[in-house]
Amino acid sequence: MAKVNVLVLTGYGTNSHAESAHAALLAGADRADVVHFSDIVEGEVRLEDYHMLVFPGGFLDGDDLGAAQAAAQRWLHLADKQGTPLLEHLRRFLDEGKLMLGICNGFQLMVKLGLLPALDGRRFERQVSLTHNASARYEDRWVRLAVNPLSPCIFTRGLNHLMMPVRHGEGRLVAPDDATLDRLEAENLVTLSYADPQTGRPTMEYPANPNGSPRSIAGLTDPTGHVLGLMPHPEAFNHATNAPRWSRGEYELPGTALFENAVRYLR
Repeated sequence: MAKVNVLVLTGYGTNSHAESAHAALLAGADRADVVHFSDIVEGEVRLEDYHMLVFPGGFLDGDDLGAAQAAAQRWLHLADKQGTPLLEHLRRFLDEGKLMLGICNGFQLMVKLGLLPALDGRRFERQVSLTHNASARYEDRWVRLAVNPLSPCIFTRGLNHLMMPVRHGEGRLVAPDDATLDRLEAENLVTLSYADPQTGRPTMEYPANPNGSPRSIAGLTDPTGHVLGLMPHPEAFNHATNAPRWSRGEYELPGTALFENAVRYLR
């Protein structure tokens, strides 16, 4: 049986890399290495040796210039010691059919790199972004998520509803126009939506939609389904006892279900 090696990138300001690696191991990955971004630049660690890449949550570079903006510029403009642009490594990684997951700050990095939504297959072109919550405050709460059954996303296959916490100040998706939002929905690239806790249907109501994201968008995938970015934290719900009302049996599948789907697919 094929081995599954997961790479969790860390940097100055990430804060959930250890939990992300733990979730990958719980999901059955053979290895889950936490590696600093500089080790990729120096060539001490190769993306080619891994099957899944995780950009974890946190506040890379203190979110100076905007959430994950400085980190995105590094990926866009730096090369490794052999002179190969870092974007070329990411391109090869995806061309080989491997998986990428961006959580919170990692999702912010993905949209600013142009890894998502990649409409028309155009990678590394910024098509949407994420900005300050409509509440103008940091949101730290549990949310319910509805899964789009028509989405091509590998991570959400066979899932219906999920619950997990959010903790962010810049989670509201912004697009250049309504036509872009229409395409995200029509092409089923909105794979996760903030849902009403009672009905399970997508909602714009606060606080079920904690950041005011249009069309209730909580997570996006690309047309291949191999890339997922979401603002909620699946790695923070890795056991039933993480849920706030677990003792009453009021919880659904843990966030590790996303990791389990990924590992199953890669095997």
